[in-house]
Amino acid sequence: MAEKRYNNTRKKADPVDLGVGKMPPQALELEEAVLGAMLLEKDAFINVSEILKSDCFYKEAHQHIFEAITNLFSREQPVDILTVTEELRRMSKLDEVGGAFYITQLTGRVASAAHIEYHSRIIYQKFLQREMIRISGVIQTKAFDDTEDVNDLLEEAENSLFMLSQGSMKRDAVQINPVISEAIENIKKASQRTDGLSGVPSGFTELDRITSGWQASDMVVIAARPAMGKTAFVLSMARNMAVKYKQGVAVFSLEMANVQLVNRLIVSETELNADKIKNGRLEPYEWEQLDHKIKSLIDAPLFVMIRPDYPSLSCALKRDASKSNTISKSSSLTTFN
Repeated sequence: MAEKRYNNTRKKADPVDLGVGKMPPQALELEEAVLGAMLLEKDAFINVSEILKSDCFYKEAHQHIFEAITNLFSREQPVDILTVTEELRRMSKLDEVGGAFYITQLTGRVASAAHIEYHSRIIYQKFLQREMIRISGVIQTKAFDDTEDVNDLLEEAENSLFMLSQGSMKRDAVQINPVISEAIENIKKASQRTDGLSGVPSGFTELDRITSGWQASDMVVIAARPAMGKTAFVLSMARNMAVKYKQGVAVFSLEMANVQLVNRLIVSETELNADKIKNGRLEPYEWEQLDHKIKSLIDAPLFVMIRPDYPSLSCALKRDASKSNTISKSSSLTTFN
């Protein structure tokens, strides 16, 4: 199935002032070559559609031609000069693209269809450049407007660029052989474990028996009504993984400051009264207990991070989680609270 590289239902790009003498990034000759190759090679569209959508083409006529080819392919009809010309006529776009003569001309632009995927990637890069220019132009215009909320504008900029970057992430298909080898290796590793788990243990025996430990790439949702102990449960698991099993854990919270999160961990680890920890009213022996037991948390591969300006799990937060070098290299589990 063709990969959806970018949201094709987005609003039409607003024109951006590039300055005198500047043209938007484009590769018209490659656009012609790619379209021409799709008219000549029946399998070319499959490779191209995994990379490009119609709005990736700079020239509007080329967008219409690509849409016509897409329509034919989706209806499992043959793609050639005649069928594309007829489809454009049905779409009332034939004259707009330059008529049947221009469609015929495109096939003469093809030197070889062997490099169509490489050419498509260049076209997509030009599209990304244009989108970054458009986004930055919109943000720049709004930044000059004193009525715009700065935090909202920052989130808009981050979200726009995040969505653009997500669209540019290609997920290639892989041959099954190396995946089987990896699976067999995981089975061998699991067989050597005495706890019977294949993933990261949570420290809760019954839960681990059901899940076999938290598995790589799994997303687990812990849901309950407010004040039912969700955060306490997650922090307990995080503590067990980091302190007891030495597994890296990253905790992201949109509800608490990092000091509040750490205070809850300290209370759990030291078994001291939460109010005493909060107010600092500890007896001398309790200070000693705090100093002694806190060492396990200090040495644990545990990370906390907050984004207080965001009311919900934003694209910016997910971006931070995936791109933070310290966290990504050291963490086996990432939790969002």
